[in-house]
Amino acid sequence: MSAAPRRGLIVVYTGHGKGKTSAALGAALRALGHGWRVLVIQFFKGDWPVVFGEVQMGKRLAPQFEVLQLGKGFVKHMGDQKPFDEHLAAAREALRVAKEKISSGAYDLIILDEIIYAIDYAGVQLVTVEDVLDLLAVKPASLHLILTGRNAPQAIIDRADLVTSMDEIKHPWQQKVPAQVGIDY
Repeated sequence: MSAAPRRGLIVVYTGHGKGKTSAALGAALRALGHGWRVLVIQFFKGDWPVVFGEVQMGKRLAPQFEVLQLGKGFVKHMGDQKPFDEHLAAAREALRVAKEKISSGAYDLIILDEIIYAIDYAGVQLVTVEDVLDLLAVKPASLHLILTGRNAPQAIIDRADLVTSMDEIKHPWQQKVPAQVGIDY
């Protein structure tokens, strides 16, 4: 008996709790175990003096697992001093790359990490809901696509096959514990 053809899902990890990117990377690990080609495009991470574990694993597991950090950091947060136009240009380029990679047929799973933040991060808009819906519209039928970030708009929730909201109950930051290597990045 042959397996049914794969139906690529649109998955959204949203909510105010930690774990959205971690859940997406967990799905990536599972996909890699099945021999799939996985791409992560990060819309905020990049241009930081921080070594991210997923980037290091991407180097080890290439070409099966790729991580593209196309962002310039969180706009107006975490010490950001870059001109807004720099962030905007980076987001536009990330959208262009995402559309190209989604349409390519070269991947089984693509993670658009923090793309939902890019729609509205603390009142800052780098991409529009329409931009994101346009990406979903070009998704091949067999490609799985995961989107992460807080405050997923209803139009994206409606388009998704699976939506999970991460709810914060307790966080180490509340006790002034800084982000931890291997857990947070």
